[in-house]
Amino acid sequence: MTTPTELIQRFYDRLAAGDVANALSLMSPEIEWITMWHYKVGGPGPERVAEDLFKPLVAEWSSFALVPTEFITEGDTVVSLGGFTGVHGVTGKKAEARYAHVWLLKNGKIARFRQYIDTLAVAEARRS
Repeated sequence: MTTPTELIQRFYDRLAAGDVANALSLMSPEIEWITMWHYKVGGPGPERVAEDLFKPLVAEWSSFALVPTEFITEGDTVVSLGGFTGVHGVTGKKAEARYAHVWLLKNGKIARFRQYIDTLAVAEARRS
C-alpha cells in the first residue's frame, strides 16, 4: 500500500521526468487546485489542471523544476517544502522561489492542492 507521502513523491517524480499524463492520473476527478500566483485553475479535475496550469507554465518558462526537500504528513494531509527554479522564456531571467505545497488525499488520490510560493521571486523573473 502506498503511503500519502509516497504518493506525493511519485507526483513530483513524474513531473520531473516530464510524464505529466501519469502525474495527472494520481489526481481525483474532482481535484481542487489552488495557486497563489497568476496560473488559476478554473474548475475541478485533472483536465482543468493540465489546461489552466501546466500548458501555460510550459509555454511561459523555458525550463523549470519543483524540488521538494521536506515532507510533513498528518493522516491524509501532506505538506511538501521545497524550491521552484525556472528560466523565464521571454526575459531569460532565473527565478528561485521557496514554496510550501499542502496536499489532501482521499481514497488514494490527490483531492486538493494548495500552493504558497515566493511570488516576488517569480514576478521579478517575469519583469522585463
